[in-house]
Amino acid sequence: MHATMQPLETGRARPTREELLTMFREIASEVVEKDFHHVVDATAIGELAIDSLGLLEIIGSLERRLRVQIPDEGLSGIETLRDLLDEVEKQLP
Repeated sequence: MHATMQPLETGRARPTREELLTMFREIASEVVEKDFHHVVDATAIGELAIDSLGLLEIIGSLERRLRVQIPDEGLSGIETLRDLLDEVEKQLP
């Protein structure tokens, strides 16, 4: 595991949107072995050429790192990174 891929420390402040986006970029780059450091909030997930299994792995990594659980119904209708990060933020304490 990368040093940057450690779970959030307990008691740490809620991550900012930019930190969540950076987290997504790092995890996606590692899972798919492509560079995703250029993606922005408004990027459509379909444009990233990540298959559904890869996307589930990325979401699972985000959940473990942030210690949250995104309900399956929260994932339906997600079209952009903004939609995904909105769902992640809903689950944060």
